[in-house]
Amino acid sequence: MRLKLGLPKGSLQESTVHLFQQAGFQLTVTDRSYFPSIDDEEMEIILLRAQEMSRYVEAGALDGGITGNDWILENSSDVVKVTELPYSKRTMDPVRWVLAVPVDSKIMRPKDLEGKRLATELVNLTKAYLKSHKVNAAVEFSWGATEAKVGTGLVDAIVELTETGSSLRANKLRIVDTICTSSTQLIAGKGVWRDPWKRKKLESVATLLKGAIAARGKVGLKMNVSKKALRGVLQVLPAIKKPTVSPLSSPGWFAIETVMDEKVIRNLIPELKKAGAEGLIEYSLNKIIY
Repeated sequence: MRLKLGLPKGSLQESTVHLFQQAGFQLTVTDRSYFPSIDDEEMEIILLRAQEMSRYVEAGALDGGITGNDWILENSSDVVKVTELPYSKRTMDPVRWVLAVPVDSKIMRPKDLEGKRLATELVNLTKAYLKSHKVNAAVEFSWGATEAKVGTGLVDAIVELTETGSSLRANKLRIVDTICTSSTQLIAGKGVWRDPWKRKKLESVATLLKGAIAARGKVGLKMNVSKKALRGVLQVLPAIKKPTVSPLSSPGWFAIETVMDEKVIRNLIPELKKAGAEGLIEYSLNKIIY
Protein backbone atom coordinates (compact mmCIF):
# COMPACT_ATOMS: atom_id res chain seq x y z
CA MET A 1 0.00 0.00 0.00
CA ARG A 2 1.19 3.51 -0.82
CA LEU A 3 0.19 7.00 0.23
CA LYS A 4 -0.29 9.35 -2.74
CA LEU A 5 0.67 12.81 -1.54
CA GLY A 6 0.46 16.07 -3.46
CA LEU A 7 3.06 18.78 -2.86
CA PRO A 8 2.69 22.36 -4.10
CA LYS A 9 4.42 23.31 -7.33
CA GLY A 10 5.41 26.93 -7.74
CA SER A 11 6.29 29.48 -5.06
CA LEU A 12 6.10 26.98 -2.18
CA GLN A 13 7.92 24.16 -3.96
CA GLU A 14 11.47 24.97 -2.88
CA SER A 15 10.57 25.56 0.77
CA THR A 16 8.42 22.39 0.85
CA VAL A 17 11.21 20.23 -0.59
CA HIS A 18 13.62 21.69 1.97
CA LEU A 19 11.10 20.98 4.75
CA PHE A 20 10.80 17.33 3.74
CA GLN A 21 14.56 16.99 3.58
CA GLN A 22 14.92 18.52 7.05
CA ALA A 23 12.25 16.08 8.27
CA GLY A 24 14.46 13.19 7.13
CA PHE A 25 13.12 12.37 3.65
CA GLN A 26 15.42 12.27 0.64
CA LEU A 27 13.20 14.09 -1.86
CA THR A 28 14.63 14.75 -5.32
CA VAL A 29 12.91 16.96 -7.91
CA THR A 30 14.02 17.07 -11.55
CA ASP A 31 13.32 20.11 -13.71
CA ARG A 32 10.73 18.59 -16.06
CA SER A 33 9.10 15.98 -13.85
CA TYR A 34 5.96 16.26 -11.78
CA PHE A 35 6.83 13.06 -9.92
CA PRO A 36 9.72 13.61 -7.47
CA SER A 37 11.52 10.58 -6.10
CA ILE A 38 11.43 9.91 -2.37
CA ASP A 39 13.30 7.36 -0.26
CA ASP A 40 10.08 6.00 1.24
CA GLU A 41 8.54 3.07 -0.60
CA GLU A 42 5.22 3.71 1.13
CA MET A 43 4.82 7.16 -0.47
CA GLU A 44 4.24 8.50 -3.98
CA ILE A 45 4.75 12.23 -4.53
CA ILE A 46 3.05 14.37 -7.17
CA LEU A 47 3.62 18.10 -7.78
CA LEU A 48 0.47 20.16 -8.34
CA ARG A 49 -0.52 23.78 -8.02
CA ALA A 50 -1.60 24.60 -4.49
CA GLN A 51 -4.74 26.21 -5.94
CA GLU A 52 -5.94 22.81 -7.21
CA MET A 53 -4.77 20.54 -4.41
CA SER A 54 -7.86 20.41 -2.22
CA ARG A 55 -10.14 19.58 -5.17
CA TYR A 56 -8.09 16.50 -6.09
CA VAL A 57 -7.86 15.40 -2.46
CA GLU A 58 -11.61 15.78 -2.03
CA ALA A 59 -12.23 13.82 -5.23
CA GLY A 60 -9.97 10.97 -4.08
CA ALA A 61 -7.36 11.36 -6.83
CA LEU A 62 -4.87 12.12 -4.04
CA ASP A 63 -4.79 10.69 -0.53
CA GLY A 64 -3.50 13.95 0.90
CA GLY A 65 -1.66 17.10 0.04
CA ILE A 66 -0.14 20.35 1.21
CA THR A 67 -1.97 23.55 0.35
CA GLY A 68 -3.11 26.81 1.86
CA ASN A 69 -6.25 27.20 3.91
CA ASP A 70 -7.18 30.01 1.50
CA TRP A 71 -7.52 27.55 -1.39
CA ILE A 72 -9.51 25.11 0.73
CA LEU A 73 -11.99 27.91 1.42
CA GLU A 74 -11.90 29.23 -2.15
CA ASN A 75 -12.77 25.81 -3.57
CA SER A 76 -15.25 24.98 -0.76
CA SER A 77 -13.42 21.67 -0.41
CA ASP A 78 -14.69 19.09 2.08
CA VAL A 79 -11.39 17.68 3.36
CA VAL A 80 -9.78 16.77 6.67
CA LYS A 81 -7.19 19.24 7.95
CA VAL A 82 -4.59 16.89 9.43
CA THR A 83 -2.38 19.63 10.84
CA GLU A 84 -1.27 23.21 10.30
CA LEU A 85 2.26 23.60 8.95
CA PRO A 86 3.27 27.18 9.77
CA TYR A 87 5.65 27.95 6.95
CA SER A 88 5.47 29.92 3.73
CA LYS A 89 7.87 30.99 0.99
CA ARG A 90 9.80 33.48 3.14
CA THR A 91 8.42 33.53 6.65
CA MET A 92 6.97 31.35 9.41
CA ASP A 93 3.92 33.59 9.71
CA PRO A 94 0.51 33.25 8.07
CA VAL A 95 0.19 34.97 4.69
CA ARG A 96 -2.47 37.58 3.96
CA TRP A 97 -4.80 38.25 1.06
CA VAL A 98 -5.19 41.99 0.96
CA LEU A 99 -7.26 44.54 -0.89
CA ALA A 100 -4.80 46.92 -2.53
CA VAL A 101 -5.08 50.06 -4.66
CA PRO A 102 -2.63 52.60 -6.12
CA VAL A 103 -1.22 54.94 -3.49
CA ASP A 104 -3.05 57.91 -5.02
CA SER A 105 -6.41 56.11 -5.33
CA LYS A 106 -9.50 57.66 -3.74
CA ILE A 107 -10.53 54.20 -2.46
CA MET A 108 -10.04 54.32 1.30
CA ARG A 109 -12.52 51.71 2.55
CA PRO A 110 -14.51 48.75 1.20
CA LYS A 111 -17.60 50.93 0.58
CA ASP A 112 -15.59 52.95 -1.95
CA LEU A 113 -15.44 49.87 -4.21
CA GLU A 114 -19.07 50.31 -5.25
CA GLY A 115 -19.27 49.94 -9.04
CA LYS A 116 -15.53 49.32 -9.35
CA ARG A 117 -13.62 46.46 -10.98
CA LEU A 118 -11.29 44.11 -9.07
CA ALA A 119 -8.84 41.46 -10.24
CA THR A 120 -7.71 38.46 -8.19
CA GLU A 121 -7.06 34.73 -8.17
CA LEU A 122 -9.24 34.46 -5.06
CA VAL A 123 -12.55 35.16 -6.78
CA ASN A 124 -15.04 33.39 -4.50
CA LEU A 125 -13.64 34.72 -1.24
CA THR A 126 -13.40 38.22 -2.71
CA LYS A 127 -17.06 38.09 -3.76
CA ALA A 128 -18.00 36.91 -0.27
CA TYR A 129 -16.00 39.79 1.23
CA LEU A 130 -17.78 42.36 -0.95
CA LYS A 131 -21.16 40.83 -0.10
CA SER A 132 -20.39 41.08 3.61
CA HIS A 133 -19.81 44.82 3.10
CA LYS A 134 -22.92 45.16 0.89
CA VAL A 135 -20.84 46.35 -2.04
CA ASN A 136 -21.62 45.70 -5.71
CA ALA A 137 -18.43 45.43 -7.72
CA ALA A 138 -17.14 43.34 -10.62
CA VAL A 139 -14.59 40.65 -9.74
CA GLU A 140 -12.54 39.09 -12.51
CA PHE A 141 -10.12 36.18 -12.34
CA SER A 142 -6.50 37.13 -12.82
CA TRP A 143 -4.13 34.67 -14.46
CA GLY A 144 -1.12 36.56 -13.17
CA ALA A 145 0.65 39.93 -13.17
CA THR A 146 -2.19 41.14 -10.96
CA GLU A 147 -0.24 44.04 -9.46
CA ALA A 148 0.47 45.42 -12.94
CA LYS A 149 -3.23 45.49 -13.83
CA VAL A 150 -4.14 47.96 -11.13
CA GLY A 151 -1.00 50.00 -11.71
CA THR A 152 -1.90 50.51 -15.39
CA GLY A 153 -5.57 51.24 -14.77
CA LEU A 154 -7.01 48.00 -16.16
CA VAL A 155 -8.80 47.51 -12.83
CA ASP A 156 -9.50 49.75 -9.86
CA ALA A 157 -8.26 47.40 -7.15
CA ILE A 158 -6.77 43.97 -6.61
CA VAL A 159 -6.90 41.26 -3.98
CA GLU A 160 -3.43 39.81 -3.78
CA LEU A 161 -1.38 37.49 -1.60
CA THR A 162 1.35 39.09 0.47
CA GLU A 163 3.83 37.96 3.10
CA THR A 164 5.74 41.12 3.91
CA GLY A 165 4.03 43.75 1.73
CA SER A 166 7.34 44.65 0.05
CA SER A 167 6.16 43.74 -3.46
CA LEU A 168 3.06 45.89 -3.09
CA ARG A 169 5.11 48.85 -1.91
CA ALA A 170 7.55 48.36 -4.79
CA ASN A 171 4.62 48.60 -7.20
CA LYS A 172 3.33 51.76 -5.47
CA LEU A 173 0.27 50.07 -4.06
CA ARG A 174 -1.48 50.72 -0.76
CA ILE A 175 -3.27 48.12 1.39
CA VAL A 176 -6.87 49.06 2.17
CA ASP A 177 -7.96 45.96 4.08
CA THR A 178 -7.15 42.31 4.74
CA ILE A 179 -9.56 39.87 3.11
CA CYS A 180 -8.28 36.82 4.98
CA THR A 181 -5.19 35.24 6.49
CA SER A 182 -4.02 31.76 5.57
CA SER A 183 -1.52 29.18 6.73
CA THR A 184 -0.26 26.03 5.07
CA GLN A 185 -2.20 22.85 5.82
CA LEU A 186 -1.58 19.13 5.44
CA ILE A 187 -4.95 17.76 4.32
CA ALA A 188 -6.49 14.35 3.66
CA GLY A 189 -9.59 13.01 1.98
CA LYS A 190 -12.36 11.96 4.33
CA GLY A 191 -12.28 8.39 3.04
CA VAL A 192 -8.51 8.27 3.45
CA TRP A 193 -8.81 9.51 7.03
CA ARG A 194 -11.03 6.52 7.82
CA ASP A 195 -8.38 4.12 6.50
CA PRO A 196 -6.25 3.06 9.53
CA TRP A 197 -3.03 2.52 7.56
CA LYS A 198 -3.20 5.76 5.55
CA ARG A 199 -4.23 7.78 8.58
CA LYS A 200 -1.29 6.45 10.60
CA LYS A 201 1.08 7.21 7.72
CA LEU A 202 -0.22 10.76 7.36
CA GLU A 203 0.05 11.34 11.10
CA SER A 204 3.65 10.09 11.05
CA VAL A 205 4.52 12.45 8.19
CA ALA A 206 2.80 15.31 10.05
CA THR A 207 4.84 14.63 13.20
CA LEU A 208 8.13 14.75 11.29
CA LEU A 209 7.21 17.89 9.33
CA LYS A 210 6.07 19.74 12.44
CA GLY A 211 9.26 18.68 14.20
CA ALA A 212 11.33 20.13 11.35
CA ILE A 213 9.40 23.40 11.49
CA ALA A 214 9.78 23.60 15.27
CA ALA A 215 13.56 23.26 14.91
CA ARG A 216 13.90 26.22 12.56
CA GLY A 217 15.77 29.08 14.17
CA LYS A 218 16.73 26.87 17.11
CA VAL A 219 20.08 25.37 18.11
CA GLY A 220 21.23 22.96 20.77
CA LEU A 221 23.84 23.91 23.35
CA LYS A 222 25.97 21.66 25.57
CA MET A 223 28.38 22.68 28.31
CA ASN A 224 30.12 21.47 31.45
CA VAL A 225 29.64 23.32 34.73
CA SER A 226 31.09 22.90 38.22
CA LYS A 227 28.74 22.55 41.17
CA LYS A 228 29.92 25.92 42.41
CA ALA A 229 28.96 27.69 39.15
CA LEU A 230 25.79 25.68 38.42
CA ARG A 231 23.26 28.06 39.92
CA GLY A 232 24.74 31.11 38.21
CA VAL A 233 24.83 29.41 34.82
CA LEU A 234 21.22 28.25 35.10
CA GLN A 235 20.13 31.81 35.88
CA VAL A 236 21.76 33.04 32.67
CA LEU A 237 20.37 30.24 30.52
CA PRO A 238 17.03 30.61 28.68
CA ALA A 239 15.36 27.44 27.42
CA ILE A 240 12.20 26.10 25.81
CA LYS A 241 11.83 23.96 28.91
CA LYS A 242 14.09 23.42 31.89
CA PRO A 243 17.56 22.38 30.66
CA THR A 244 18.79 18.85 31.16
CA VAL A 245 21.36 18.68 33.96
CA SER A 246 23.32 15.43 34.35
CA PRO A 247 26.18 14.57 36.74
CA LEU A 248 29.53 13.83 35.13
CA SER A 249 31.95 11.08 36.17
CA SER A 250 34.15 13.75 37.72
CA PRO A 251 32.80 14.59 41.20
CA GLY A 252 31.30 18.07 41.52
CA TRP A 253 30.75 18.55 37.75
CA PHE A 254 27.60 18.56 35.62
CA ALA A 255 26.70 18.46 31.95
CA ILE A 256 23.96 20.88 30.81
CA GLU A 257 22.08 20.52 27.54
CA THR A 258 19.34 22.81 26.24
CA VAL A 259 17.67 24.25 23.13
CA MET A 260 17.35 27.96 22.39
CA ASP A 261 16.81 30.56 19.68
CA GLU A 262 19.80 30.81 17.38
CA LYS A 263 19.57 34.61 17.28
CA VAL A 264 20.41 34.97 20.99
CA ILE A 265 23.24 32.49 21.30
CA ARG A 266 26.09 34.72 20.10
CA ASN A 267 25.42 37.11 22.97
CA LEU A 268 24.68 34.32 25.42
CA ILE A 269 27.85 32.24 25.05
CA PRO A 270 30.20 34.94 26.47
CA GLU A 271 27.81 35.37 29.45
CA LEU A 272 27.76 31.61 30.08
CA LYS A 273 31.54 31.48 29.87
CA LYS A 274 31.78 34.35 32.35
CA ALA A 275 29.33 32.56 34.69
CA GLY A 276 31.61 29.49 34.78
CA ALA A 277 30.49 27.25 31.89
CA GLU A 278 33.23 25.26 30.12
CA GLY A 279 33.46 23.15 26.99
CA LEU A 280 30.52 24.86 25.28
CA ILE A 281 29.30 23.13 22.09
CA GLU A 282 26.68 24.63 19.77
CA TYR A 283 25.00 22.25 17.28
CA SER A 284 22.28 22.49 14.64
CA LEU A 285 18.90 20.75 14.92
CA ASN A 286 16.82 18.98 12.28
CA LYS A 287 13.71 18.27 14.34
CA ILE A 288 12.16 19.07 17.71
CA ILE A 289 9.29 16.77 18.66
CA TYR A 290 7.17 17.96 21.54
